[in-house]
Amino acid sequence: MIGLMEGKAAFVRTGGMRDGIMEGGEAVLGWILGKLKNDPSAQLLDIRDNQSLSYLRSPNLKILNKIAVPVEFVEGEDERFVKKALANFSDPGNTILCILDKEKRRTVALTDSGQISAVEVDDGYRGPYHLQFITMEPSSLFLPVMLQTDMVFYVHSGRGQLTYHDGKDKRDQVEIERGDIFRLRCGSVFYVQSYANPMREKLRIFATFTSKINENIQLGYFGAYSKISDLVLGFDERVLQVAFKVTEEEMKGITMAKKLPSIVHMSKNTENDEFEWREGIIQALVGGSSHSLDNKKGKTFNILKVNPDVKNCNGWSLAVTSKDFHALKGSDVGAFMVNLTKGSMMGPHWNPRATEIAVVLQGQGMVRVVCPSDAPQCKNARFRVKEGDVFAVPRFHPMAQISFNKDSLVFMGFSTMARYNRPQFLAGKWSVLRTIDEDILAMSFNVSNTTIKHFISAQSESVILECASCAEYEEKKMEEDIEKEKQEEEEEARRREEEEARKRREEEEARKREAARKREEEEREKEQEEARKQEEEREARRKEEKEARKREEEEETRRREGMGGGRRKERGEK
Repeated sequence: MIGLMEGKAAFVRTGGMRDGIMEGGEAVLGWILGKLKNDPSAQLLDIRDNQSLSYLRSPNLKILNKIAVPVEFVEGEDERFVKKALANFSDPGNTILCILDKEKRRTVALTDSGQISAVEVDDGYRGPYHLQFITMEPSSLFLPVMLQTDMVFYVHSGRGQLTYHDGKDKRDQVEIERGDIFRLRCGSVFYVQSYANPMREKLRIFATFTSKINENIQLGYFGAYSKISDLVLGFDERVLQVAFKVTEEEMKGITMAKKLPSIVHMSKNTENDEFEWREGIIQALVGGSSHSLDNKKGKTFNILKVNPDVKNCNGWSLAVTSKDFHALKGSDVGAFMVNLTKGSMMGPHWNPRATEIAVVLQGQGMVRVVCPSDAPQCKNARFRVKEGDVFAVPRFHPMAQISFNKDSLVFMGFSTMARYNRPQFLAGKWSVLRTIDEDILAMSFNVSNTTIKHFISAQSESVILECASCAEYEEKKMEEDIEKEKQEEEEEARRREEEEARKRREEEEARKREAARKREEEEREKEQEEARKQEEEREARRKEEKEARKREEEEETRRREGMGGGRRKERGEK
């Protein structure tokens, strides 16, 4: 999941990538992308490890004129991580960080009697696919639930008993053990009991939940299943009292009881009124009483007790579809298991109709996935897997799973559209290349017929091949790719810094030029104002001088006229 920390230079780990596919609802993703787009101070910090980066690179943010900054987070090295992360930002004190982390299973339920964790895996086509990992201690009970999607599960360890009702007249009960595969239909009500055993072996179930109709809507809005007790107690007490025809006191004993977690310890001596009433309600919902129980054995398909489809000294593989197991009829989900000995490889192949979602059961190895498209967002990938890892390979993507020289690799999983899928192998006796005319194939590779004939016929084995040191080679290439990508990202970061520095210089120079222009303009205006004032002063002086001259002339005129009048008067007197 992408998480956003509204704060300055603060770090928060809030979820992550589903095997390379970003997790989170559309609204969350849209809001965060909007934040990255609209807020200049928002930056994306990718803290996934090198393996995750090799599987899927950091998001391309060039359209936002930004780049994701990869800084691997290692537990216990917080100070080094923070120092290295902050060094990537020019102004960390005013930077909002969006943190991109690796996928981690989220805990659905956790008690002393067991645990349920979940993860969503997206193949980029039909997903996400919801997986749950149910772990039950011996003598535990997974309380009754109603399925809101189809459920196909694999028993990884332990033994127990599954009781379910899928809408028919009878309840069914089946014993489950390590290697069993089973399917429960959408709408079924079921619960699971784990058997006590002297070795204290836990019952571990890996389950995938899918539905043909509105898969994403169902899982997104309602979840995979709902507890029966929650469905019942959602009604008012009066409605339940009348519906079940019990007294008010008896009804309060049900509604006021403490709510239990999904997995509880199952004691043999649990025989009180409260438990009996709850069990009665459950039986009424599941359908029928104990005498109508259809207890059949052999209704599961045990993948460990049948002959594999392919087996040789390099390992074996087996796929289970509706043709092999009737319970899968009508389902788009199948199961598979692959066991590779040391230094072996599941030959390069692709699935034309199915996505594979795998869980590593034992050992470790490398997975190579080739992108079938030249689209920029589609990249070839190689990544390391170990026990407990979940990975998905979409349809049409050629792949190869490889074990290390010093360790085997065992994985099982679920495949979509299993009824119609037939894996297409590139190498070996079953190579799809052998179905193409040699002349055409030679032209395709631009080599001679002799070369192409030897190329496709040299391998005499099929499906599972010997491949000594191949995983080690792939791991080395992965590390080289990561290092190369780091260098490219560092170079990109340097170019970006240089570009930003150049822009800052240009902006600074532009500001200086603008400031100089403004100063020149102000000085010019000041000079013009000064010249105007001087001109006004000169004009005022000229005006004053002109008025003074005029006054003097008038005075002189008056004076002359006065003198002339006096002389005329004197002459008259004479």
